[in-house]
Amino acid sequence: MKIRLLLLVFLMLSNTIDAQFKGNKEDYKKYDGLFNFYLDDKNDRIYLEVEDLEKEFLYVYALSSGIGSNDIGLDRGQLGNEQVVFFKKAGGKLLLVQPNLKFRALTDNALERKSVEQAFAKSVLYGFKIEEEKDGKYIIDITDFLLQDTHGVASRLKQSEQGVYSLDKTKSAFDMDRTKAFPKNVEFDVTLTFKGEAKGQYIKSVTPNPNLVTVAQHHSLIALPDEGYKKRIFDTRSGSYPMSYYDYSTPVQDPIVKRFITRHRLQKKDPNAPISEAVEPIIYYLDNGTPEPIRSALLEGGRWWNQAFEAIGYKDAFQLIMLPDDADPLDVRYNVIQWVHRSTRGWSYGGSITDPRTGEIIKGHVSLGSLRIRQDFLIAQALMDKPFAERDDNDQPMLDLALARIRQLSAHEIGHTLGFAHNYAASTNDRASVMDYPHPQFTMKNGKIDFSEAYATGIGAWDKVTVAYSYTDFPENKDEKQGLETILGAAKEQGLRYITDQDARPGGSAHVLAHLWDNGKNITKELDAMLDLRALAIANFSIDNIRKGEPNTVLEDVFVPLYFFHRYQTEAVAKVVGGMDYHYAVKGDGQAVVSIADKKMQQEALSTLLKTLDAQWMAIPKEKLELFPPRAFGYPKNRESLQGKTGVGFDALSAPETSADMTLTFLLHPERASRLIQQKALQPKNLGLADVLDAVIENTIDKQHKDAYFSEVQWNINFRVVYHLMNLAAHDKVHPQVNAIAFQKLKRLRQQLLAKNDPYPQEMIRRIDGFLKAPEKFQLIAAPKIPDGSPIGMDCMH
Repeated sequence: MKIRLLLLVFLMLSNTIDAQFKGNKEDYKKYDGLFNFYLDDKNDRIYLEVEDLEKEFLYVYALSSGIGSNDIGLDRGQLGNEQVVFFKKAGGKLLLVQPNLKFRALTDNALERKSVEQAFAKSVLYGFKIEEEKDGKYIIDITDFLLQDTHGVASRLKQSEQGVYSLDKTKSAFDMDRTKAFPKNVEFDVTLTFKGEAKGQYIKSVTPNPNLVTVAQHHSLIALPDEGYKKRIFDTRSGSYPMSYYDYSTPVQDPIVKRFITRHRLQKKDPNAPISEAVEPIIYYLDNGTPEPIRSALLEGGRWWNQAFEAIGYKDAFQLIMLPDDADPLDVRYNVIQWVHRSTRGWSYGGSITDPRTGEIIKGHVSLGSLRIRQDFLIAQALMDKPFAERDDNDQPMLDLALARIRQLSAHEIGHTLGFAHNYAASTNDRASVMDYPHPQFTMKNGKIDFSEAYATGIGAWDKVTVAYSYTDFPENKDEKQGLETILGAAKEQGLRYITDQDARPGGSAHVLAHLWDNGKNITKELDAMLDLRALAIANFSIDNIRKGEPNTVLEDVFVPLYFFHRYQTEAVAKVVGGMDYHYAVKGDGQAVVSIADKKMQQEALSTLLKTLDAQWMAIPKEKLELFPPRAFGYPKNRESLQGKTGVGFDALSAPETSADMTLTFLLHPERASRLIQQKALQPKNLGLADVLDAVIENTIDKQHKDAYFSEVQWNINFRVVYHLMNLAAHDKVHPQVNAIAFQKLKRLRQQLLAKNDPYPQEMIRRIDGFLKAPEKFQLIAAPKIPDGSPIGMDCMH
């Protein structure tokens, strides 16, 4: 009886809901667009009208307001995944279905297409009860679909150890000011509040009440582009991003994986004309919340791209203007550069909404971190000779440097949204691409540091190649494949190089030309020059590098990027040892495939690297130490401060230890050590692991300094050398030959130290003995952490 009563109540309630929509439809506010929808403002419900079943469209979600922490990574304007979806009727429901586009059969044979469709899983994203069905139209309630944590905010907070949160729908609602309907897209915006118990410092530092975290989530339903877009084949040499899928209708003799580039649709009005306007130009819009003078710098740098489009015969094909005041940055109709604020300095990134079927870019969306500009300002402030000696408003030289970087950054991130990958070899080709990570390039002129060419201006030679490959509009009588090959062949003849992330990131990577934040065709000579420039700037460094009235503590913060000024060039030079030179070669293109760096090149790199392990280069001059008192009240240390072991006092020994550990981490990386074993076997006259270890020991532990201060600094460095030797000896992911050579060097070093009765050699022996007794228990003792130099938090996205 009780079950029957409950069933009766449920049916009555269901009918009431049905009747509610039908009976009150005239009272709801109607929005007409790609999908018509109705707002029941009284009950906070949104009803969607679906007319065309099984017609594909694009669904995209994003954050329209974020948390403001680089480390958590939930930024304003952050795009989620784009998904091709369609509605399918199943009984009394409409299912929102995401087909599996990774596996296809592009054929006229319907049964062949169906066989592939049925072979692989699809995803049903949501099931909606049909509220009304009339004249082939279906009304569904999409309220709960929109008011869910689609972006994964709670899981991100948990993953970053900030606490366990859940969505509180009682504190969530629609934002109707940002909910709009247009003929080819409808946009929904919702305020979501997550409740939980805050555990992490990141979330506590950026929220007024860390137990209640409120963000805004955006949903877009977008009409897919028409069939006028023509896919362009991906070439590994092109500098473009690939999209790929499996086509099971491919003949057996041909590759089943199909690869195409991602790009915007662009066509000439007259393909046969040398110069023509575009049918529809690519227009980007700058966030109107961007302040001056940054606004002007971003506009100028972003517009550089038009130079590359002009080079392939377009007139005004790329444009950058201000976003209208009433436009929503997440509206798919606008390619947007958004100015994003966070609590600390973080990455900028360029993302896109792309048609997953073809690779056509529908919307470019750049997020620029507002605090990035301050890092370059700080670098300039540190390198200038007494900038505030006479007046405190001498900011222009620092601001000029920061704005030069902002121009380049604008072009760089827009490049990602145009479909282009990083090119980390461009710095060896006279700064040939804005898609490299540039380090400010300073020179010394007449004993002074010159800032005039810190950053390149304008689009680079490689950038013109990528634009030509992706966007050249070939006349119908010209073979596109041959035309693309001609573009890449011309780039080869110019000596342009392209190497991207997988071969340039830190650690054990090996390419001798591809590095992040480096300079120079000869990176070793550049490191030598950088060390000289660094020494000059440190010698000039004084109280006049801060303004009157600022605590002396601030001087230490300004000094940090100067002291570690060589860090990225050091990383680059370390990759030359055991390094290789190679191309993304394809059969018949005439490019060299792969070669080992020659002995002279490696020896020069090693010789310069050893300077960064020498106390004479790395010790902070004694007379500068009196500039750095204990931290002033209200100015505590942070992640961008020097770390040490002397409590409140400035630690002059830990800074060189940290710097040396950085060098040793790269130089004695386990993968590099294994490559050196192979290198020596293939080229007996080249450097081997034993040669490198001997050189390191000779120039550190064997080195003697008469000055007591230098001697103490050197011993801190020497202990780092021993720890890294132990790391190689005990490591389980190297060739056993690496273990053998490292063990041999440790034992030989122990014998040498036995003859010395000083306490430091004896302590080193004690630690070596402890390791030799139980190498399997070894754990690398951490050096004081190097302050953040790259932007903090999430990596650069595309």
